[in-house]
Amino acid sequence: MNAKNPVLWISLFVIALFAGLGITRAQTGTKADVVATITNLENDGVKADLAGDTAFYQKALAEDWTRGDSDGTFYSKAEVMKLMADAKDFKTNSEKLSELKVRVYGNTAVATYKDTYDIQFKGEHRSHTIIATDTFVKMDGEWKQVASHGASVAK
Repeated sequence: MNAKNPVLWISLFVIALFAGLGITRAQTGTKADVVATITNLENDGVKADLAGDTAFYQKALAEDWTRGDSDGTFYSKAEVMKLMADAKDFKTNSEKLSELKVRVYGNTAVATYKDTYDIQFKGEHRSHTIIATDTFVKMDGEWKQVASHGASVAK
């Protein structure tokens, strides 16, 4: 092997180029898969809300999850699970997500969207549109929501 051989250098360059393209394609495919997974989790959350399905949230939320609510209150996973267990404290009559966007940063993903809902919450009727941000982290091979925040949309 001669270091001055141009065929050798061209061959190595072409191999490196194709290897780099393969890595880029693999990363793009993985990113698309994560976007699809988080999109499904967000849509499954709406289905769980409508069905009063606490099992979905028990699995999907990290143990130290927090929610900054549009009423200015922070909630823990335990508090939300307790509220959802009693239909008089929490019942979703209707809910629709729109403008959902998911951004992926390695083992972290951020979903932003508008959420229009009609619920009973702690005995109070709420019908709002909020903007929301949910943060997910891949833990032990599963995507878990670690934080959520909602803010009222001005009318």
